[in-house]
Amino acid sequence: MKYTPPFTLTDDIIDLITCISLELGKLDYLQHSPQAVHLRKISQIKTITGTLQIEGNTLNEQQITAVLEGKSVIAPMREISEAQGAILLYGQADKFDYLNPQHLLQAHQLLMGNMLNRAGLYRNKAVGVYGADGVSHVAPPADRVSGLMSELFDWLNNTTTHPLISSSVFHYEFEFIHPFEDGNGRMGRFWQYLMLNRWNPVFSLIPVENMIKSKQQGYYDALQQSGASGESTLFIRYLCETILSAISSLQIQSDQVGDQDSDQVKKLLDVLADGWLSSNEIMQLLGLSHKPTFRKNYLAPALKLQYIEMQYPDSPRSPKQKYRKRLV
Repeated sequence: MKYTPPFTLTDDIIDLITCISLELGKLDYLQHSPQAVHLRKISQIKTITGTLQIEGNTLNEQQITAVLEGKSVIAPMREISEAQGAILLYGQADKFDYLNPQHLLQAHQLLMGNMLNRAGLYRNKAVGVYGADGVSHVAPPADRVSGLMSELFDWLNNTTTHPLISSSVFHYEFEFIHPFEDGNGRMGRFWQYLMLNRWNPVFSLIPVENMIKSKQQGYYDALQQSGASGESTLFIRYLCETILSAISSLQIQSDQVGDQDSDQVKKLLDVLADGWLSSNEIMQLLGLSHKPTFRKNYLAPALKLQYIEMQYPDSPRSPKQKYRKRLV
């Protein structure tokens, strides 16, 4: 008899799916808008930062951006390695088929290859999940992992369940099995990221992992409560609520981009070449003499929208600070 993960499709989950589908429809235009490339890059940075910070990594969005661009970052080597692995993984997301279990192993190799000897292989020892009060979940024995993952992928390949549900169910079941020695949280979130992006490409603009980070305790609670109840219903509801929140956040952000993409910011971008320029050099090119006005109306909005970058991001007030257009 084939395995079917236990969950209940409740009225509130159905309502959430309806709301999410409606809100996604409103955002469809963004995929083809001038903002799309910018919003997609912001989303990737927020996604990577969020999924790493959930696991205790302290790098912020600015530092992740620096790692992505090959710049030096002052931080623990392991945290930098984690960032490099996540950047590599999300950068090659289009190459993975979420229905293929071999692709899961290949993805784990990319994520953990420079940190884990058994990267890309299912674990061969017992593991547990630890919380504030000690062990919160003891994963199934290692000799059962391959079979359990095979059953889960068999279900995923044959289910007709709505993608919002099936991706959440897979995410929960994956975390329950905990198939790898390390990196399970990041991989579970990445696999749902793949599934949602294949269902609706608008999700490439929506940093769901970043919203999970902002609701992190709820994430742990939903996993634990679903484990106690023996089905993933509570976890599905949590993720649908979080996805809806992430969509709302994107709507606000896209409105802000439209509002703040002012004539002043456009003029600033027009005078910036590929090289680095100081504030005084930029002001001279713009014909400005009042520094507070320049900072408020030109520099600050362009930095906030990540249209430009600082040469010394770790020392934003450095007298040697210079700026250039952000490299896409």
